Amino acid sequence: MNLKDYIREFPDFPKPGILFKDISPLLKSPEALRFVVEEIYTKFRDSKVDLIAGVESRGFIFASILALRFDVGCLMIRKRGKLPGEIHERAYDIEYGNAVMEVQKDAISPGQRVLIIDDLLATGGTAQAAAHLVEHLKGEVAGCSFVVELGFLPGRAVLRNYEVQSLVVYEK
Repeated sequence: MNLKDYIREFPDFPKPGILFKDISPLLKSPEALRFVVEEIYTKFRDSKVDLIAGVESRGFIFASILALRFDVGCLMIRKRGKLPGEIHERAYDIEYGNAVMEVQKDAISPGQRVLIIDDLLATGGTAQAAAHLVEHLKGEVAGCSFVVELGFLPGRAVLRNYEVQSLVVYEK
């Protein structure tokens, strides 16, 4: 299946100079969504995954489905101020600014292997922040998986210490 057929591009969104990759058509297609889930499952099924971490916000969609496929739980890594209770946070830079991600302090038990899922890998800041949050809670990063990667940006290099999967890579 050619997943690029299910990804639209919107120039100058959310700001001038950004070419936004929209996965909404992929999410509307049961066949494309099933393909994505099976590709990720096949890649990581032997990695002893204990939890799936969905990164805000489109990562939540894939994390929920993958948690069922792996028969494990899932957790949310969210933007600042979105989680109740005790949290741990990590500040980082993104393509067009900076942000803070959070995870609840009891979301991961020491030694649990966590697969991090998001829709897009660009500069790697968000995924690296997610990985640091997992490791801060004494979890292990089983890998990072993305539907789309902007291969002309340094995201993969930033995540060089982790197993990385991207299903569609754009080289400009």
